[in-house]
Amino acid sequence: MKKIVLLVIIGLMLSSTAIGQEVYRWVDEKGTVHLTDDLSLVPEKYRGQFQKERPPEEPPPTQPTPPQSIQTPKSGEGEKGPKPTPGSATGQRDIFGRGEEWWRAKAREWNEKLINAQRNYENAYGEWKAKEQEIETSKFKSDSIKRKLRAEIKSLEEKAKDLEKQVEEAKNMIEKVLPKQAQDDRANPEWLKIDK
Repeated sequence: MKKIVLLVIIGLMLSSTAIGQEVYRWVDEKGTVHLTDDLSLVPEKYRGQFQKERPPEEPPPTQPTPPQSIQTPKSGEGEKGPKPTPGSATGQRDIFGRGEEWWRAKAREWNEKLINAQRNYENAYGEWKAKEQEIETSKFKSDSIKRKLRAEIKSLEEKAKDLEKQVEEAKNMIEKVLPKQAQDDRANPEWLKIDK
């Protein structure tokens, strides 16, 4: 029963809202709230206590506001240099658009090449000198063993010389070529410094 009364009340409110009429509200002795849009339907004993309510007028539907346009400066207008790209600490770029990350990666690459070439050179040089020492102490060994040792020495000598060239190339890149390239490309020379 209460559900029916509630549905009637809701229906009356909706219909009165649609028409824009006044709604009369009263509470009976049982505490039930009644609503009507017809004053004649309010019982005589409750007419002194009813409340006249006017349903709130719904504001007219608002038109969606268009998103504010974001004005981006045209090329050359208001720019103070190249825009930063993700991961760029400073946003600076060289004349080819390469940033700090590119230059640091290049410097790291050549630094690693230098370290590896030095390590490999030292190992090859050590093996080469050890074989030379071995051949000197092998005066009484067979000729075939001596030939084998000489071939190994020659191979290690060539390997050590190749690695020495790699060391020199890496040093030249780090000390001369990259700094010159950075200068020519207008890159920050600080980008070439490697934290050790």
